[in-house]
Amino acid sequence: MDAKSRKKIQRSWMMYDFGNSAFATTMMAAVLPVYYSTVAASGLDDHLATSYWGYSQSISVLIVAILAPILGAISDFSAAKKKFLRYFSFMGIIASILMIFISEGDYLLASLLFIIGSIGFSGGNIFYDGFLPEIAEKEEMDKVSSGGFAYGYIGGGILLAVNVMMILNPSWFGISDTEWATRISLASVGIWWLIFTIPLLKNIKEEKKEKVKREKSYIAIGFSRVGNTFREIKQFKQLAIFLIAFWLYNDGISTIIRMATVYGSEIGIGQNDLIIALLITQFVGIPFTFFFGWLATKITAKKALFITLYIYLGIVIIGYFMSTALHFYMLAIIVGMVQGGAQSLSRSIFGRMIPTGKHAEFFGFYGISSKFAAVVGPFIFALIGQLTGNSRLGILSLIFFFIIGIILLKFVDIDKGIEEARRASNKKEEVNVRPQ
Repeated sequence: MDAKSRKKIQRSWMMYDFGNSAFATTMMAAVLPVYYSTVAASGLDDHLATSYWGYSQSISVLIVAILAPILGAISDFSAAKKKFLRYFSFMGIIASILMIFISEGDYLLASLLFIIGSIGFSGGNIFYDGFLPEIAEKEEMDKVSSGGFAYGYIGGGILLAVNVMMILNPSWFGISDTEWATRISLASVGIWWLIFTIPLLKNIKEEKKEKVKREKSYIAIGFSRVGNTFREIKQFKQLAIFLIAFWLYNDGISTIIRMATVYGSEIGIGQNDLIIALLITQFVGIPFTFFFGWLATKITAKKALFITLYIYLGIVIIGYFMSTALHFYMLAIIVGMVQGGAQSLSRSIFGRMIPTGKHAEFFGFYGISSKFAAVVGPFIFALIGQLTGNSRLGILSLIFFFIIGIILLKFVDIDKGIEEARRASNKKEEVNVRPQ
């Protein structure tokens, strides 16, 4: 394949991220949570609306976590990534478009469509990621992967900005009222996602593979891989401690992302303020992600990560006392400052302690296990809110995730972790070169 054709295929691959990231911004973070609380669950008590949204989040994450290793096995063993990518994408696209029918009291429909859409979004991403080694040479893989993330930030941000304008000023778009503007915004995610999926489906060809004979089902293969990796990771003490710390504090981060707007709506902050604040978070996150990457080179990645987690502790405490739109705007900006930094630093620290030749396996476990862990935070948030009738106590419960995560992180010696990985790599090399 010549360089020009490869660049075209890579752009087509990145455009998928440009399109489907609208689901993350509009559905997961900004517009749908507010609409769910104020319209779809309008007949419920405010704290119940928040709790039911939390349960919807936990159910969707749990299903995705169970499916992830199975879909990963399918991606590795079959020459059908494109077919499965199309299937899951269309699942998410159709669920998004159908959200135009969600009206007052339709919280069960909203939860069902959100869960289906989340499965389509996450399932599609597994097969989308699987194309990266096929469309990029090793030396350009980091660049192409980063380009996909950048396209995602831009695409998700652009549609969210358009949706914000539509909701704030429906008459500009010939729409009768805010509710219909919001319903159209939700459906626009599916249309946007579909349009920018077309280049990938049109231009990327499936790499031909020799058919691998399977002695087990995809389910058995997927979960046996997860079990094998878990047993292997336990041999690396520093890596294992870090992973447990990551599960805890990342669950807190994930819960804040998923529950912020519906919680803000419950305590009386207006829909427009909530959505605009989340749009600000999206764009603040871009430069500050790069800032924390630079800061890590000056004070070490671990110290920079501690800074983000201490700030998250402050966010939770301030969130408990939050009462005005100004407070929410302030918190949205602060979250934007640390969100990308915490996630990127965690990934780089984990990556440095992985033995040579185990990156794909360990990072796969990193992603799958964090999805299982992320079920807990929204569930506890929702349960405490439902039992006490006050979601403020739900958000306060997140302090536990950050404090325990920070304490465990203090016991992680990254240099020792790197040394453990080096010794394991050397041992493997000795076994490989030993005469038979």
